[in-house]
Amino acid sequence: MSQSEAMTRGGAMSGGRGEGRFEVTPGMRRLGASVLGMEAIVVALFTPVAIAVAHVDTTVAVTVGIGLAVLCVLAAGMLKRPAGYIMGSVVQLLAIATGFLVTTMFVLGVIFAALWITAIFVARRVEGATKR
Repeated sequence: MSQSEAMTRGGAMSGGRGEGRFEVTPGMRRLGASVLGMEAIVVALFTPVAIAVAHVDTTVAVTVGIGLAVLCVLAAGMLKRPAGYIMGSVVQLLAIATGFLVTTMFVLGVIFAALWITAIFVARRVEGATKR
């Protein structure tokens, strides 16, 4: 089977022996951007919570909270390419790591990571079923 045939069959990985490429579908972009957009709001709101409740230094809280929100928006904008999904996955790890500053973020980070993974696989499965 040629690579173009494998890509038209709806799989995210074409090829079969590791020689394929990650196929980005419109549904994956929509769902991924939705997750990252919601996450950007949550991590931006992490900033005042970190300052007022957890007594994190203002500079650290603003840098982490706003910086992570900006990364979410940038990753959402890059979702037309496979690199956007790598960046989005790194954002998920960083969101979980913010739990070291505010412990509630461990839970929220895991929830958003689960939504991220679900968005990718559900979109792939739905679009694969509709192509048949």
